[in-house]
Amino acid sequence: SKLVPLAACPHSPDNVKTVEEIGKIKIDQVCIGSCTNSSLQDMRKVAHILKGKTLGMIFEKSSTRTRVSFEVGMYDLGGMGLFLSSRDLQIGRGEPVEDTARVLSRYLDGIMIRTYKHSDVEELAEYAQVPVINGLTDDYHPTQVLADLITIKEHKGHLEGIKFAYVGDGNNMTHSLIVGGIKMGMSVSVACPKGYTPDAEIMKWAEQTGRFTCTDSVLEAAEGADVLYTDVWASMGQESEAEKRRKIFQGYQINKDVMAVAAKDAMVMHCLPAHRGEEITAEVLEAHANEIFDEAENRLHSQKAVLVKCLGQ
Repeated sequence: SKLVPLAACPHSPDNVKTVEEIGKIKIDQVCIGSCTNSSLQDMRKVAHILKGKTLGMIFEKSSTRTRVSFEVGMYDLGGMGLFLSSRDLQIGRGEPVEDTARVLSRYLDGIMIRTYKHSDVEELAEYAQVPVINGLTDDYHPTQVLADLITIKEHKGHLEGIKFAYVGDGNNMTHSLIVGGIKMGMSVSVACPKGYTPDAEIMKWAEQTGRFTCTDSVLEAAEGADVLYTDVWASMGQESEAEKRRKIFQGYQINKDVMAVAAKDAMVMHCLPAHRGEEITAEVLEAHANEIFDEAENRLHSQKAVLVKCLGQ
């Protein structure tokens, strides 16, 4: 399936591979676990239920939030996060993914990978004997969307019936938000320039639910929205396209005009890092900084819930 693998282990009795397979109940379980983690965070009373366990964290793409949240999350749960740069592994010198998966499975209790090709996550999961967590690929960012859903629930009190609007590139974030939002009962509107819309297969699935629209009009997508969300115009690995994209994405910005057509109490979200003056104005970002940095903090709490779900057996 192309639709948003989160974690996978063919040999695990609790196989979690796609958002479709996860379903609403299991996403709710992650949300509940994350909220519990959040309420206990200040007191550092999170039980060491992963004591003695090690998570290998493969980074072919660099990160702030993914690395720190997984590493601190494992520490808080009593385990250890082991940072593995592709420059330090033989996988960076051409060792097949299937061999890396079988070797690391002999040493580790779980693997998190943040990489470019989505097929690498699928291949790693196919050959690993331990759970594999998708920390991001060019196609999907499922662990981020779990934090996003938790943040919306914290601020709005519910997910069912929320009108969610995304403005910007039809990228990995958009794919995960479309599927995660619709699975949790939200309606999702996306505004993208022509030629930069989300994956056709994902849009076809979303349209069949009757709760999805895609337009090239920012104001149309944002009208009446309870939640407004954006991401950078050029993602990691697209640096050579940055100047071209700045011209194409002019106007695909969350600003005061967009806020004016959204719901009066609309919240604003950004997965960060943010480029003020491009996809969001500094004025709007600072006015909604509480929501945006709650969203960043919730990466830690949602990561803990995913780790317990995948490694806590």
